Amino acid sequence: MDRAQAHEWLATAVAEARAGLAEGGIPVGATLYGSDGALLGRGRNRRVQHGDTSLHAETSALRASGRRRSYRGTTMVTTLSPCWYCSGLVRQFGIPRVAIGEATTFHGGHDWLAEHGVEVVLHDDPGCAALMRDFIKDNPDLWNEDIGD
Repeated sequence: MDRAQAHEWLATAVAEARAGLAEGGIPVGATLYGSDGALLGRGRNRRVQHGDTSLHAETSALRASGRRRSYRGTTMVTTLSPCWYCSGLVRQFGIPRVAIGEATTFHGGHDWLAEHGVEVVLHDDPGCAALMRDFIKDNPDLWNEDIGD
C-alpha cells in the first residue's frame, strides 16, 4: 500500500466520518477497496441516526459493497481501530488487510486481527485522532454507549 493511495483511501473514510458527525452520529467512517483499487463500498457509523446498534462504519461499508463471493485482496479502511464486533466482521469475511486512521483514542481489536494473519496498517493520523478526541470530549455519554461502557 503506497503512501499516496493510503492517504486517498483514508480521506474517503474521513469524509464519511465527518458526514456522520454532521448528522449527529459517531464520527467513524470506513471504506472497502478491491484488489484493483476500486472503491467497493463506503459507510459511516449510523447507530444514532438509524437506532441500530449494529450499524457501525465497517458494517455500513461492507453492506454498501454488495454481495461478493470472496473478499480476497480487499482492504477495509477505517478512521478508528475496529471494535471487537467489526474485527469479527473482518475475520468472518476474510478481509486480508485493514488500514486504520488512528488507535490512540480507542484501541480496538486490531492486535487480534494481526495475530490472526490480517495485515494491519496503522496510520496514526493526527486529523482522525483530533476528530475523535473532540467528539469524546463533547459527547462522553454517547461515546461510552457506542463502545459499550
